[in-house]
Amino acid sequence: MKISPCLLPIKILSFIFLLFASALQAQKNFVIPIETAHNVIALQVGNDQRLATIYFGTKLKDTSEYKLVRRMYRRGDDYSGILNSAYTPAGSRNLVEPAIEVTHANGNTSLDLQYVSHSTEKTDDNVSVVSILLRDPAYALEVSLFYKLYYKEDVVEQWSVIRNKEKGSVTMEKYASANLYLTAENYWLKQFHGDWAKEMRPEESQLTHGIKVLDSKLGTRSHLYQPPTFQVSLDRPATEDEGKVLLGTLAWSGNFKIDLEVDPLNNLRIISGINPFASAYTLKQNQEFETPGFIYTFSDKGTGEASRRLHRWARNYRIADGKGSRMTLLNNWEATYFDFNEPILSALLKDTKKLGVDVFLLDDGWFGNKYPRNNDRAGLGDWQENVQKLPHGIGYLVKEAQNNNVKFGIWVEPEMVNPKSELYEKHPEWVIKQPNREEHLYRNQLVLDLSNPKVQDFVFGILDNLFTKNPDLAFIKWDCNAVIYNAYSSSIEKQSHLYVDYVRGLYKVLDRVRAKYPTKEMMLCSGGGGRVDYGALKYFQEFWLSDNTDPLERIFIQYEYSYFYPAISHCNHVTDWGKQPIKYRTDVAMMGKLGFDIVVSKLEPKDLQFCQQAVKTYDSIKNIVWHGDLFRLADPRQNEFASLMYVNEGQDRAVMFNYLTENRYGNGTLSPVKLKGLNGGKKYSIRELNLYPGTTSRMPGSSTYSGDYLMTVGFNPGVNAARASVILEIAEAK
Repeated sequence: MKISPCLLPIKILSFIFLLFASALQAQKNFVIPIETAHNVIALQVGNDQRLATIYFGTKLKDTSEYKLVRRMYRRGDDYSGILNSAYTPAGSRNLVEPAIEVTHANGNTSLDLQYVSHSTEKTDDNVSVVSILLRDPAYALEVSLFYKLYYKEDVVEQWSVIRNKEKGSVTMEKYASANLYLTAENYWLKQFHGDWAKEMRPEESQLTHGIKVLDSKLGTRSHLYQPPTFQVSLDRPATEDEGKVLLGTLAWSGNFKIDLEVDPLNNLRIISGINPFASAYTLKQNQEFETPGFIYTFSDKGTGEASRRLHRWARNYRIADGKGSRMTLLNNWEATYFDFNEPILSALLKDTKKLGVDVFLLDDGWFGNKYPRNNDRAGLGDWQENVQKLPHGIGYLVKEAQNNNVKFGIWVEPEMVNPKSELYEKHPEWVIKQPNREEHLYRNQLVLDLSNPKVQDFVFGILDNLFTKNPDLAFIKWDCNAVIYNAYSSSIEKQSHLYVDYVRGLYKVLDRVRAKYPTKEMMLCSGGGGRVDYGALKYFQEFWLSDNTDPLERIFIQYEYSYFYPAISHCNHVTDWGKQPIKYRTDVAMMGKLGFDIVVSKLEPKDLQFCQQAVKTYDSIKNIVWHGDLFRLADPRQNEFASLMYVNEGQDRAVMFNYLTENRYGNGTLSPVKLKGLNGGKKYSIRELNLYPGTTSRMPGSSTYSGDYLMTVGFNPGVNAARASVILEIAEAK
């Protein structure tokens, strides 16, 4: 039969509609299991086409049983029908905290998201991405939920993409990365707080009904007072080896917000993303917005297993050169502060070689001429070598380093500016500041406007110029000390975009740096540990945990950071802070990437001999520390000592660090410490490392122990006031 051309489109459209309707009917009330090796997020498409979380936790062998889970709970009625939404929209039926809130082009503030389709794309045998498309049936607005699954590591990276297909602009009032839904009898939150020199102080409390908010509004140093990292235990507080626990963190270097809401039915809703504070974001027609990744892992075997999974993921997939090596260094900051010149630095380069480390790092104070950088009140932004201090420039020092068989690194703080600088005089419009308001400084600084492409070019040019003029420059310390006050950009139309576009501008600069200089080693620093997250660590090999280098304080700081970031990313320096002997200070710094910030020429002969030997000892164990699995054995907040160990993949070598942290009479390791992570069937010998010259070990020299014995009975490292720090090597007996 011949079909009239004018009827063809109608018949085709009708046929497509029938197919689509049939497909929708078939897609009702089915489960999408999002699985890693041990865990699952089970999502269900209901009869109303809404996407809900019906189970989160340890995965079941039979995926058909996920849809049976919700019927086992008798906690009351969800009258809205969307409390367990996989991505809760604001308005309409929702009366709890939303993941997304928008104002449509016509002013309507409601949103309804219904399932359209989903797909899975495999990157390799371990990595896949599940994407789920949701759409408002009344408005042309779409949300795609992405779940990037790292199967063996049991890590999920989740984000969303919001698309405006309406004819006018849509304003996003909130735009979270993820919306999790957990079920337990009780929930315990371990969060962290701090300030300069007081980073990562833990607090644990039971979550009660209502909303607990973790957030930052600082603009740049998001981590300063409240990091975007947290731990949630289900039913009861998890321990190192027992309990159900989720570790979560947002990969974003700016303002963040994490809502933890225990809903009326006693379920926990976790919503994580960019902080919408002063950040309503407008999408024009056909524009889309991609949120940062919310990264999390779940374990039913305690925090130790959860953190090891996160460490493996970070080394394998996120930290720059996470499976590579790092360079030990000598920093000049505490040796000279701003007071140095070429002869002083040349002497320090010789000390670098004498010490035996890889790199000499020149810190703050090397730049500025009209306004010399002789203190922190002037010169920041003027990145020319100071001709009084360095008449022959950085190139001369790079060559001097080569002559001493070491490498050269340098400090920069490219995002900031002093009002007393040539840069500020020439480009006041490049600075974030409100018109008609008095400037308010943080550490004598203001923040450059990285939402401005011209400022992005300038900041990239700082690094590019250093590397172009000095191709052998080996190391960059990138600092960031100021927060954003009086937020305002002279270069953007909508001021509510500034906080978001600042971070995006930063990432654009770092993308350019890494595209041109992919292998240069860079440290992320921020007045201490004020800016570390997995958004930034994509570009940096390591980060500075804290300006507080008192070794006793650092034990606690390093211990808490270890839950979220692997040792290869930790920069730990031996300094003159604290009253402990050089051995204690060095032993503590060896828990991560070792560095020194001391005056080598003023060391006593035995102290110098010890440091030189410690560098060699560190070289023999660093790969175990950097790439091994971490097992925390004794928490310094619960004991008068700290103990932890790193075990290599083959379980034939391990390093155990032990430190006295409470020096009262008789304190120490009075009982054996149970080791972890070894092979129970193997035999191991134990020897003490990093002994101070003239001392001998108290360890038995010839004894061997089975892994079973060491993990069941344990081993006493003999920590006491006379042996305040003890490092042990555990090696398979051949």
